[in-house]
Amino acid sequence: MVVSIASAAPFAYITNMGNNNVSVIDTATNNVTATINVGTAPIGVAVNPAGTEVYVTNQGSNNVSVIDTITNNVTTTVNVGANPIGVAVIPDGSKVYVVNQGNNNVSVIDTNTNNVAATVNVGTKPYGVAVNPTGTKAYVTNLNTYFKDGTVSVIDTATNNVTATINVGRDPNGIAVIPDRSKIYVANNGHEYFPGKTVSEIDIATNNVTATINVGTAPIGVALTPSGSHNSNNEGFQNNTTQNFTITENTQPIYNSNSNINSTGGVQPLYNSNSSINSITDAAYVSNSSSNNISRLNKANNSDKTIRLWET
Repeated sequence: MVVSIASAAPFAYITNMGNNNVSVIDTATNNVTATINVGTAPIGVAVNPAGTEVYVTNQGSNNVSVIDTITNNVTTTVNVGANPIGVAVIPDGSKVYVVNQGNNNVSVIDTNTNNVAATVNVGTKPYGVAVNPTGTKAYVTNLNTYFKDGTVSVIDTATNNVTATINVGRDPNGIAVIPDRSKIYVANNGHEYFPGKTVSEIDIATNNVTATINVGTAPIGVALTPSGSHNSNNEGFQNNTTQNFTITENTQPIYNSNSNINSTGGVQPLYNSNSSINSITDAAYVSNSSSNNISRLNKANNSDKTIRLWET
């Protein structure tokens, strides 16, 4: 996740589920500059548009850690629902949407008080969340039951009511809204015995699926360039077994991540920090769970640099 702060270089905040902490990477030097202890099994991460606070969902302790980006200290811990995963901040910074998979709902945090102001019931086994650039809608992917296709719940952020449910592919994970607010892209991951190979394109105006895009096996995350365009190689879609980015063979992307464009033009991963594009350095960051490091990919030539988070 890229954070732009006036008094410092951009930083990436990476959740380390196995260590119950967050690594802070200075993207100018590609060095880990801080390690922040958070709750149990941190997974999701999002930054507010001002770049002053980072929100981390802790899947094991059912809460959200709020990090001050100036001090890199946890200032508040907010209790939410069971098994929180996806997280997103609306563009004005006033609300944070947290997906609680264990309760089939979404906690809405008021950032002025850091209290849960509303709870929104969504579909079965919700996972990822993205907000549109105007902050009027939040979109939640729902894995659904084992043999059923998944859905996307559309939440009106003014009323915190679900206004539409959109059928997509099986086990939808990553979700992103393009900057012009016209379309949503959803990665349909599938499951162990029936892996998905598609991305659903949704028209925001009609809430209809307008295209099903064939990609690699078990797509997980979606990352879009600031312009919202993508090339013929589908570089914006990350796959679990067939990588579109150039990654060394001993790396394994963290399961189930996605990202969306934030209001500053960067990319803000919602959970697992699987992939994000830094609009300042024009590079992508991909987290590798098996090798405990981050791949920094240069978009111009797909060259990679490995950033180690901790020694094993």
